[in-house]
Amino acid sequence: MALSSKRALPAKETALFKSLLQLYETRQYKKALKVADQILKKAPKHGETTSMKGLVLTNLNRKDEGIQLVKAGITLDIDSHICWHVYGIVHKADRNYEEALKCYLQALKFDKDNINILRDSAQLQVQLRQYDSLQETRLALLKLRPNVRLGWVGLAVAYHLSNKLPEARTVLQQYLKTVKGVPDYDFEFSELLTYYVTLTEETGDYADALQLLEGYAKDRSIVDKSAILTIKENISDETRPKALELFQALSEALPKATSPRRLALDVASGDTFRSMAGAYLQTGLVRGIPSLFSDVKALYRDTDKQDVIGQLVLDFSSRLGEALASPSTSSAEYDPTTYVWSLYFLAQHHSYVSPTNPETALHFINTALEHTPTLPELYMIKARILKRCGDPIGASQAMEDARILDLQDRFLNTKSAKYLLRDGQIEQANSVLGLFTKKDAPSPGADLEEMQSLLYLLEEGHAYRSVGKLSLALKRYRAVEKTFSDFEDDQYDFHSYCLRRHTLNAYHGLLRFEDALRSHPAYVESALAAAEIYIRIYDGGAKVIEGATSAVGDSQKKGKKKAKKAEKEKKSQAPANEDKEAAPAAPVDDDPDGLKLLNAQKPLEEATKLVRPLEELLPQDIRVWTTSFDLALRRGKYLQAIRALRAIHRVRADDPELHYRVVLFKTSIANIRISDHSRAVLTKALDGLTPPDVPLEELNTSFLQKNSDTAAATFSHCRSLWVIKGQGIISDVEESLLQLARPEIQLSIALALRALEFLQNVANSTRSEEFRQAMVKRFPLSTVFKPESEKASIRTDLRAKPPPPDESDHE
Repeated sequence: MALSSKRALPAKETALFKSLLQLYETRQYKKALKVADQILKKAPKHGETTSMKGLVLTNLNRKDEGIQLVKAGITLDIDSHICWHVYGIVHKADRNYEEALKCYLQALKFDKDNINILRDSAQLQVQLRQYDSLQETRLALLKLRPNVRLGWVGLAVAYHLSNKLPEARTVLQQYLKTVKGVPDYDFEFSELLTYYVTLTEETGDYADALQLLEGYAKDRSIVDKSAILTIKENISDETRPKALELFQALSEALPKATSPRRLALDVASGDTFRSMAGAYLQTGLVRGIPSLFSDVKALYRDTDKQDVIGQLVLDFSSRLGEALASPSTSSAEYDPTTYVWSLYFLAQHHSYVSPTNPETALHFINTALEHTPTLPELYMIKARILKRCGDPIGASQAMEDARILDLQDRFLNTKSAKYLLRDGQIEQANSVLGLFTKKDAPSPGADLEEMQSLLYLLEEGHAYRSVGKLSLALKRYRAVEKTFSDFEDDQYDFHSYCLRRHTLNAYHGLLRFEDALRSHPAYVESALAAAEIYIRIYDGGAKVIEGATSAVGDSQKKGKKKAKKAEKEKKSQAPANEDKEAAPAAPVDDDPDGLKLLNAQKPLEEATKLVRPLEELLPQDIRVWTTSFDLALRRGKYLQAIRALRAIHRVRADDPELHYRVVLFKTSIANIRISDHSRAVLTKALDGLTPPDVPLEELNTSFLQKNSDTAAATFSHCRSLWVIKGQGIISDVEESLLQLARPEIQLSIALALRALEFLQNVANSTRSEEFRQAMVKRFPLSTVFKPESEKASIRTDLRAKPPPPDESDHE
């Protein structure tokens, strides 16, 4: 096809343009810029050169100027595939994959057989999960280059991702018929055959898959022995009735291996389980394995096995204690450390089984500490027990005692900082973390954020939220969200790499993992917490923003000083090699205190973006749907709110949170001005969620009568009553909540804290102090209900105690 007049260049400039493309590919951007300027002197309106110059500038930290030139190049030559391809590359660099793909598809309109653009389009289609379009792109690539293995593999993977398994299998069958002369131990071909067998298995043709696997394994075409065994186990039609016998045989054949004996406990039962568990537990205690409880905790899903394990260890520990107390017992027969590890196990067992009754667990761990006060693991378990009974102050001090026993242990350092954050001691926690972070980092937090430490970001976010610094809490939660966005972006390069190296099973697993990435507990917790803050900003308005801003205080000034210092250092740095890509600018945090996040123009929309992915990934999580309801109701999206209510109803029809939100929804729509038709539609949509034509007050009373012994139901009743009646029934609400202090009511510390917050901040109750004191009596080991002055005094007293003795002192 002849070049258009506006695109044609003289012979010299044509050669220079080819040189420009080569210089860009080799990342010699300074030279490429000079060549582009040289061409534009002769042809100032050459669109492709203008676009290439813009692309070069974006790689020289002159992004804004470069983007303007790229757009100008398209204006000059809108029919050029190069101009559109360049524009797509710029969008891709900004992680704007949707716009990048649009540009690539536009480029293909003018050069439909361009392999580079087709390949880039295929990668973006996988990134955006546009599998139907991916099939067409991969088929086009295969038709252009049918002799290349990558084309066949790419098309098979495209069909597989679209769940068209027979088509994917057929493509690989056709390709394998053409393969000849494969060298021995070709790992890439071995991976391809493994993928083919797995694909056959997924189609449900297990007999054929097993036959293929045995054939490939026999002629050593598949060299991964572990993959062979794994696939055989997956497609075997045996029900494994003799699993226990096999595990016992393996234990006899491999007496030093623990895995067969541990796996046998999963399938054993009755007296056989008791006998095998006793031997397994005793061996672990004698050897002093700290992770023994974590190893067997999975068996606690069976309550019978849980009781047996607890009784076995208790009997063994009692025998040891009696023997060691006897003066005639020799230390060779009964090692004292075995007794300590048995107490350590029992403390974990009782803390796990009865987290709300920590007295037994504390008895065992304190006995162990009296016996051996120099073992860090004992202090760690004590910290966990105290945390579960609502004493973050004592827990953080116990974990600090563990850290002091081994100051060079990074794990203990991290655990101590984590517990300090949970106690609200943010500055001290950062000081502890700073012992193991980079010394040249602006701060320990900056280094940990750069390393994408989800634990640090999440815990510090919770700590800031607990002390009222909502802007900093929101900043940490959004940093978690950014980390997961980075995880999603990181998969891009693997779309081409895995196909080239034929690691197809691993690649398919990667895509499945990425699809469910935001169901990770860290993202779920941060997204819901950030949404809660956005809701508080929307409800409280300027008052909440002003309070959160004042809570930040002088740290804003410190943040600005750090930003100015970083900017100064950035300007003083010169690129090391002018011919190569300019060094990326040092990141400068222009919002060190999160005040810009706090002053978001549309906080509810920001929160909705965070929560929306969870609705698909975690449809059984009631927390997700309650948050979605709260957002939809405030945004006036009433049908979306009803959708959330129905989702909660499917999970648990009598959930207290559902009852409260049904009352809240009915009250809300009763007070808004909408047409009669719209009101009828909303009322009809509530069918099945609540009895029709029943007054809200009667509905609320009926709910409490059915669930009178449940603390969560009582709290839901009180909140609903407040929504229906308001301040006029404050005395009834106070009396109902004070009844939660009765010992026969199963009450968690988290729910008690929510009830206290409701009395203090929503109802503005004069009896909130009475409720707080009642909770102090109800949870005597907890410190979360104590006033701040008393908490400070407890911290001072704990820090004044002498540190635990080291090994030399104990000796």
